[in-house]
Amino acid sequence: MRARAKEALFDWRCKSCWFVFGLIVLTVASFWTLDLQWAKFFSLDAMKKMGKFIAELTNPTFESAFAKKLVIASLETLAMSALGTLIAVVFGLLLAVPASKSHADDRALWRTPTRLILNALRSIPELVWAALLLISAGLGPFAGTLALGLHTTGVLGRLFAEAIENAPPGPAQSLRVQGVPEGRIFLYATLPQIVPQLMSYTLYRWENNIRAAAILGV
Repeated sequence: MRARAKEALFDWRCKSCWFVFGLIVLTVASFWTLDLQWAKFFSLDAMKKMGKFIAELTNPTFESAFAKKLVIASLETLAMSALGTLIAVVFGLLLAVPASKSHADDRALWRTPTRLILNALRSIPELVWAALLLISAGLGPFAGTLALGLHTTGVLGRLFAEAIENAPPGPAQSLRVQGVPEGRIFLYATLPQIVPQLMSYTLYRWENNIRAAAILGV
């Protein structure tokens, strides 16, 4: 038995090593096929342009007109990120309930299709969502807010569903044996236990959405 265990462990290690080696080969081949212009990247002209950019970055303009635009743009970015995150929290929680299995006897008929929806929402980046929504919503913060909301709904919905499934089952089971409906069990037993975790996920995604809103710039 020990010999078989050692042999299986050795085979597993060999397969892992070959897998890592294959990834390294693919990475090197990717650099080779991209035809990257390393000489131009490290050229003297490129270094001068980068130095000029950094110098201008460290010497901001404090004119009133520019400062006004900066404040308005910053507030717009914060508003987009906050509203997009709020939309995601609401719809993410609504989708997380059917996407989770609350207890062992739960049939969870909507678990698989709902998780497929969440996977589709979060697999599409914010920039792609924004490009699609620009066709119908046009330029402006509305399209960017919807893009953030759709993508973040997929992310938070999956995280919320995992939090629901990992919640301690004791309080919920105590109410369940008393015949309390599942909706009330979720509101009074499961949800209070996972609120700190949901808040942590929400604040983290809001931080990401602030950066994403600045990048979108729609």
